[in-house]
Amino acid sequence: MALELNISRRAIQKVVKRDLGMRSFKRKKVQFLSGSVKEKRVSRSKSLLALHAIGVLENTIFSDEKIFTIEEATNSQNNRVISTSVSAIPDKFRYISRMKKPLSVIVWAGVSAVGRTPLIFIPPGVKINAKTYQELVLEPVVKGLSQTMFSGQQFVFQQDCAPAHTANTTQDWLKHNIPNFIHKDEWPPYSPDLNPMDYSVWYILENKACSVSHNTVSSLKISLCREWEKMPQETLRAAVEGFPNRLRAVISKKGGYIE
Repeated sequence: MALELNISRRAIQKVVKRDLGMRSFKRKKVQFLSGSVKEKRVSRSKSLLALHAIGVLENTIFSDEKIFTIEEATNSQNNRVISTSVSAIPDKFRYISRMKKPLSVIVWAGVSAVGRTPLIFIPPGVKINAKTYQELVLEPVVKGLSQTMFSGQQFVFQQDCAPAHTANTTQDWLKHNIPNFIHKDEWPPYSPDLNPMDYSVWYILENKACSVSHNTVSSLKISLCREWEKMPQETLRAAVEGFPNRLRAVISKKGGYIE
């Protein structure tokens, strides 16, 4: 705008902020949502909100998988260095190196208002399909959550629409082993903005555990476990308790993205 109007950048900033009362916001890249997907996000959000209103979702554990790399996590907007000049900044602070294929690990975890699961590290080279998901996550961790996290009370298990989760064998396993779970046809599609793990917990964990780069995957795992244990339960509770408001936001946006 400054170039088109042939005025200084500072002048246009003042006009936008002071005279128009506006601010500049970055555009975001998001998954395309078709009309039918938006309709499903609305209808399923309404159903989940109705269940929440009568207390059915009170003991919900939200779960997800994420890939962590050994590289330093960075936010280009906020990652700044204060210096007298660019040339005065040491290279180790000026540059954040990136590799073509950094070493990484896939992590599964779940959180509720009252607790968290341990981090489950998927072995290298193992593809997460229905069989491995059941063997590495559902059987050893999720099956016993009633006793390990909820003091004998029943709970509701949430997972997204990944193929390993929606597979018929996985859905059958859940029907036989977890009395209450959010069925694949109940969870809104393309909805990381509704899962506390996606919209809050993973971001916090990555910022803490990957504030510096790691030389090995073992070092990365140690850091992830340490920061996972240190994360306050109140932080997890706040993320989980934000779920119903996000359902309302999706409904208000007619199925569109809310962040």
